[in-house]
Amino acid sequence: MRAKVRAALDALYMKRLVRELDGRPRPQHIGIMLDGNRRWAKMSGIEDPREGYRAGGAKVMDFLRWCDSAQIEHVTLFMLSDDNLRRPEDQLTPLIDIIAEVVEHLAAPGNPWPVEVVGALDLLPAESAARLKNATTATHGRKGGTKVDVAVGYGGRREIVDAVRSALTEHSAQGGDIDEFIETFTMEHISKHLYSKARSESDLIIRTSGEQRLSGFLLWQSAYAEVYFCECYWPDFREIDFLRALRSYSLRERRYGR
Repeated sequence: MRAKVRAALDALYMKRLVRELDGRPRPQHIGIMLDGNRRWAKMSGIEDPREGYRAGGAKVMDFLRWCDSAQIEHVTLFMLSDDNLRRPEDQLTPLIDIIAEVVEHLAAPGNPWPVEVVGALDLLPAESAARLKNATTATHGRKGGTKVDVAVGYGGRREIVDAVRSALTEHSAQGGDIDEFIETFTMEHISKHLYSKARSESDLIIRTSGEQRLSGFLLWQSAYAEVYFCECYWPDFREIDFLRALRSYSLRERRYGR
């Protein structure tokens, strides 16, 4: 009985949130840090942390449907940092396998989302990198769904270094003079060579689990992003929490350094 009452109250509250968002500014690029999967498993009395990752992976589909409903143009999911790659192999291998399963699920026929993997895939096991690349290739040309970038083996500082290196390599390959290029080098050269081919600027960063730091996520793209920290662990993240984040964003005055 209590569950039915709670569900009815939640439904009414969600309708109220949707009404409050009507006509208000909303982010076009959301970066979200899917944090707290292992802690969720421990809190739930589950000994195997892989079950936390699986629960978190299942939540991704729900989240993307919410983004579609809210007409969010672009989402970046932070699933594995380059720092995470230093974890013991018995922790890392199952996590990478679960991430690959999630990406393959997103890429399955019938789903609307164009998906790319962003990050240093060369740092991953070759078989895992191939699975990710093969899955995302199948989504090329999709239209209509939220554009999804999955950050795997990702580090914001590494991305900036790779962008500078890519810009220099491109200029050199075209026969350009490096000294002259240095003189004319601008921020646009970096933006053009970031991992993602979609929108570069991030409007809103969401992090679950109560942690209040960016941990190197979208360092370049989030220069003027709004940040929203949510106390719940990622597997418990609800559409209500998502709508609250959008409401918080809609009520802020974005100053862009002014």
